[in-house]
Amino acid sequence: MLLAVLLIASGAQSGTLCIDFAARLPNVKRELCEAAQLQPTAARSVKGRTLWVRDVKPAHATLRVLVVGAIHGDELSSAAVALHWIRLAAQLPADVRQGIHWRFVPMLNPDGVFSGSPTRVNANGVDLNRNFPTPNWQRDARVYWEKRTRKDPRRWPGATPLSEPESRFLYDEMSGFKPQLIVSIHAPYGVLDFDGPSVPPSRLGRLYLDQVGIFPGSLGNYGGVHKGVPVVTIELPNATRTPQDGEMRQMWLDLLHWTNERVGPVQEVAAAPGSAPRTP
Repeated sequence: MLLAVLLIASGAQSGTLCIDFAARLPNVKRELCEAAQLQPTAARSVKGRTLWVRDVKPAHATLRVLVVGAIHGDELSSAAVALHWIRLAAQLPADVRQGIHWRFVPMLNPDGVFSGSPTRVNANGVDLNRNFPTPNWQRDARVYWEKRTRKDPRRWPGATPLSEPESRFLYDEMSGFKPQLIVSIHAPYGVLDFDGPSVPPSRLGRLYLDQVGIFPGSLGNYGGVHKGVPVVTIELPNATRTPQDGEMRQMWLDLLHWTNERVGPVQEVAAAPGSAPRTP
């Protein structure tokens, strides 16, 4: 009886979620969201919004890939593309999925997305992509914020690493799921970035590789440089409009092809100094 009640409650919550997603995200209809079959986690945002995930896992998966959208709440297209990719992953025949267990977190920063006017930062004013525990974070993060960004409030790293429930959730997902590849979807620079071991993809769809360096507290720095997990950062060309459906599919197919050619077991590596970055 309790299980039935929980399932009904979860279904009702998911239905409300898809109405909200369709109203806020570009190129997302309620049917697309419902077909994604997102599952609630126990994690909550600062304002108490549920963080949702979806696993697509063939029977004999040997590779784990974590896909994250909307780390920045004003990059609406990133969450939308993640939902479209869930559909593509689920539609592939089992023998074409190449043994990949996909875990999607389409919207890490729901408070930013659903703010009256979408915001890059979360409800505490923290840039989640500056809040991961990279080496020397306490020494470098605030200095970088003050000197390089001139105290840009959109890039405030927080008082301490992992100070935010959203970044702690993703940190725990990385620790528990142990992905061998992380794909982080952003906008609007229109390039492809890469951190970590392996040969980076030269292009995904129309996005070409343009490595922008690392900075304190970023997911690319923490995952790719410090933990040795390749991090592909996709910068879509527009934050409020997705690429056309055919282009999203081509990006997905290119990612599949590169993943199966280049990604293997992860070896944790020591942190290394990076080049001077832009501030995506």
